[in-house]
Amino acid sequence: MALDGGGEVGRRRRRRGWGGGFPSLMRRKQVDSDRVRAAEGEGQPQLAKELNIPALVAIGVGSTIGAGVYVLVGTVAREHAGPALTISFLIAGIASALSAFCYAELASRCPSAGSAYHYSYICVGEGVAWLIGWALVLEYTIGGSAVARGISPNLALFFGGPDSLPWILSRHQLPWFDVIVDPCAAALVFVVTVLLCVGIKESSAVQELITVLNACVMIFVIVAGSYIGFQIGWVGYKVTDGYFPHGINGMLAGSATVFFAYIGFDTVASTAEEVKNPQRDLPLGIGAALSICCCLYMMVSVVIVGLVPYFAMDPDTPISSVFAKHGMQWAMYIVTSGAVLALCSTLLGSLLPQPRILMAMARDGLLPSFFADVNKRTQVPVKSTVVTGLCAAALAFFMDVSQLAGMVSVGTLLAFTIVAVSILILRYIPPDEVPLPSSLQETFCLSQEYDEERVSGILGDERCKTSETKDVILAESMEDPLIEKKITRKMDEMKRRKVAAFSIGSVCVGVMVLTSAASATWLPFLPMCIGCIVGALLLVAGLGLLCWIDQDDGRNSFGQSGGFTCPFVPLLPVLSILVNTYLLINLGGEAWMRVGIWLLIGVLVYILYGRTNSSLKDVIYVPVAQADEIYKSSSGYVS
Repeated sequence: MALDGGGEVGRRRRRRGWGGGFPSLMRRKQVDSDRVRAAEGEGQPQLAKELNIPALVAIGVGSTIGAGVYVLVGTVAREHAGPALTISFLIAGIASALSAFCYAELASRCPSAGSAYHYSYICVGEGVAWLIGWALVLEYTIGGSAVARGISPNLALFFGGPDSLPWILSRHQLPWFDVIVDPCAAALVFVVTVLLCVGIKESSAVQELITVLNACVMIFVIVAGSYIGFQIGWVGYKVTDGYFPHGINGMLAGSATVFFAYIGFDTVASTAEEVKNPQRDLPLGIGAALSICCCLYMMVSVVIVGLVPYFAMDPDTPISSVFAKHGMQWAMYIVTSGAVLALCSTLLGSLLPQPRILMAMARDGLLPSFFADVNKRTQVPVKSTVVTGLCAAALAFFMDVSQLAGMVSVGTLLAFTIVAVSILILRYIPPDEVPLPSSLQETFCLSQEYDEERVSGILGDERCKTSETKDVILAESMEDPLIEKKITRKMDEMKRRKVAAFSIGSVCVGVMVLTSAASATWLPFLPMCIGCIVGALLLVAGLGLLCWIDQDDGRNSFGQSGGFTCPFVPLLPVLSILVNTYLLINLGGEAWMRVGIWLLIGVLVYILYGRTNSSLKDVIYVPVAQADEIYKSSSGYVS
């Protein structure tokens, strides 16, 4: 055992973290757990564990249901789905559930701040994790600013119409500049920032209140609309064009559009460190939030589409105009209140995750430690929250960020895709080597030096016979049937991991080729068909191999066991990758160009700072089994 644990053989088994270059992109960190944090030392302020299932559901629903639903039903019904809008919402909800299942398993196994950034760092590598975290920073900043800019026009309706806000809150055009500033938007961002700095318990309570009020408005729309519908005979469903006026393709196009109305449930995963019982509450919170949103969307669409023919809907104010046509002008104020409440809850949900992602990246050394500070009294990352609020407020004040809204979808869909890939990696090729915490590295090195000195003492002056001794030991070991069986099993496992890695790669490449070819309508028919066939073959081959081979036994001990398990693996994650990649490719070149510039800036930041300051730069990697023995033998081990 000493011969294997120390010396050249031991050094081959224990890799150090790569200091730089391309291999540093593949560094993976260990799943956070009680014993890892105990080994790294206590005394640092931790996030407050205050969230339960109702709070998580409120955060999820509040972050998902924005004011868009009050506009989206009219636009999608007129241009795509017609009376089949409800089915479009249902299909989009099912597609969102594919990602939600993946998030639920990873959130319960790896309950730490950072969401998709954290999961990809554990399963994929440092390079991909950095890009995901960097993209999410952009998503939440622009998303929060865009939401804040949308609140002031709705508030103005209570003061008599557009541009009727008090002077100090109304929009103004700066002289000599083609810039329209929005003091109301910036003020709202500052208010939400202060609320988030007070504490997670207080901010989640406000989120619960706003979400309940918004749900009440939607229920009013459903009940009052149903009353009118039964009186007039649901004329919207009696159109001559039928239930699918634009065909099945129109209904599916509507599903792709309303899919973005479900984005927001991933905010729940970013609060994992602040949940009292994350293994139980996180999956339930994500699932319940998505289910409630889907039900509300479908019920509102059923009612509104039935009250007026789809082609007669007002694309800007479909719900208010429907009630006005039936003599309920006063309902406009209730609907507008719902839109304002929805925007406020979405603003809170947009600014909540970003400080926690910045904190997670700073903990890993990829950003300055300034962002990792947690306030001792409020137990929230106050410094990160203030920086987030200042950036979002500046954007909301000076810029019309509505043109940049497409960039928000890129970050979200990239995160959804990587989370699904992480599920496949977790199930088939989970990390078989883990980095040791810095506090255990010195103890580990001393034990290895002791083993090497012990070996040297045993061999004495016969160092020249070391290789012969090892050969004899190896030959005798091969004669033992148990050892031979163990070696054979180890070789079979290595072969299985190689096949699994190839299959996952085949799935990803096949999805890229298939979705790219299917979306390239500018190509001639024959090249497009060839691309689709090649992509489909790669996808089906990879999926077939994943279904044929066994999943890794290590998946059961990965992270915190006993939580939610994603069903129908590998089919469900592969479908999630397919849906999200298709939507990514069809977002448009302008959005991708802007996101590409932001990601290029992120690459430069990583090269100049993150790569050389990563906490994994000089760590020691050891096999999982050996790491367990080290934890058990260390004085810092917490059972």
